[in-house]
Amino acid sequence: MNDRVTTVDSLRERVEQFVASRDWHQFHTPKNLAMSLAIEAAELMEHFQWLTPEQSRAAAGDPERLPGIADELADVLCYVLALANELHLDLSSAFERKMAKNEAKYPAEQYRGVFGPDDPNVR
Repeated sequence: MNDRVTTVDSLRERVEQFVASRDWHQFHTPKNLAMSLAIEAAELMEHFQWLTPEQSRAAAGDPERLPGIADELADVLCYVLALANELHLDLSSAFERKMAKNEAKYPAEQYRGVFGPDDPNVR
């Protein structure tokens, strides 16, 4: 499996099979999944806590650090997929809608090289 050939649908199905085979749907309420997602995101953040921006970028080439980061990022993805399954959301459609909103809110010609609306360099 790799990102070039694996579909979101196949990932969702893999999570669904995992959850169903353990009879975990009873625990997978949207509230519980959202909370679990936040917890896993915090565990991912721990890998970068106190690092400089340069050190955080260097993690991509650190064979000791990267596997733990990958595991936490995968946990985040599992909960995103489980929540989408539970809420019957089409992630690709939601993603495209949100990107369209972002593009309208942050036009590239206005926000190129600036952080956001509060950045004093916004033109």
